[in-house]
Amino acid sequence: MLERLNEIEKAVRVALQRASSQQDLDNIRAEFLGRKGALTSMMRSIRDVPPEQRPQFGNASNRLKNDLEEAFKKRLVEIQNTSTAKEGKTSNRQVETPEDITLPGRKGFVGHRHVLMSLLDEIVDVFHGMGFSTALGPDIESAYYNFDALNTQPNHPSRNIADTFYVKGHKPDDGNPYLLRTQTSPVQIRTMLSQEPPIRIISPGRCYRKDAIDATHYISFWQIEGLYVDNNVTMADLKGVLTAFATKILGPKTKIRFRPHFFPFTEPSVEYDFSCTCNGKGCRLCKGTGWIEISGAGMVDPEVFHAVGYDPERWQGYAFGMGVERIALIRHGIDDIRLLYQNDLRLLKQF
Repeated sequence: MLERLNEIEKAVRVALQRASSQQDLDNIRAEFLGRKGALTSMMRSIRDVPPEQRPQFGNASNRLKNDLEEAFKKRLVEIQNTSTAKEGKTSNRQVETPEDITLPGRKGFVGHRHVLMSLLDEIVDVFHGMGFSTALGPDIESAYYNFDALNTQPNHPSRNIADTFYVKGHKPDDGNPYLLRTQTSPVQIRTMLSQEPPIRIISPGRCYRKDAIDATHYISFWQIEGLYVDNNVTMADLKGVLTAFATKILGPKTKIRFRPHFFPFTEPSVEYDFSCTCNGKGCRLCKGTGWIEISGAGMVDPEVFHAVGYDPERWQGYAFGMGVERIALIRHGIDDIRLLYQNDLRLLKQF
């Protein structure tokens, strides 16, 4: 039996030296180490070996199997190295081939700003043209600026850890925990705390929410908030500004509609929609309604004015927000917000 093991070892090593590809190695392995291979059959026949010789035979066959496995690995590395060297030589020969200068030149792809960044700049320019200035704030906010000063009560669902990203080590009930801002409205609070009315600002920036990702929602998105505080400000002023914006960005036929809603920081509150580019025919983006929800708006709640030290009897104001991604979907006829973040050049080159 031991002599047979020696014969198998010699046969395998000779075959390995002759092997020149992965397929050759697989065939040799199947012949000797496979389920019906020579060595496997020998190891299964241990019951036929006299009892006093079984320990010696078992140790020898297991040792041979381990040795052959190492031999297979070593030979595979040698074959791969040889193949790589051949490819390198072939590549070098190709490089050394003279260029055909009669061929037409290849037009290079000139990079440009991402479609979202270009649209963001354009939106900011439109509001600047209407007298708004830009105010910025940090992405990491305290609960005071993100919730408390905006009249959002401690038991409001948006403060739940299932809806908001809290900084590591911070929890909703820690008093004034830090979090990734869920909106750019905290910039409005910071601005009102730092200056007296009249105020007319927009606050563009990234926001973060634990939304379920789908065609119109993402966990991180660009938002622009607007705030106007002065004397005798009305909902008509708000609708006029949003209508002027919509027609400037999406075309003169764009319509806007208000729907009653509730937000802690505005009263009365509305959600507003822009008409879809399908012109009411119904598509996947608008879910067959002809309208796409943009965001919320309304008159600033007196409680917010109290929080920043403004007299609500003297000052009135409106606030609004909008997602840049959703406007990009409408403007460019894209039916899934996730496409904007997949960096597919076939899509990005179109804009």
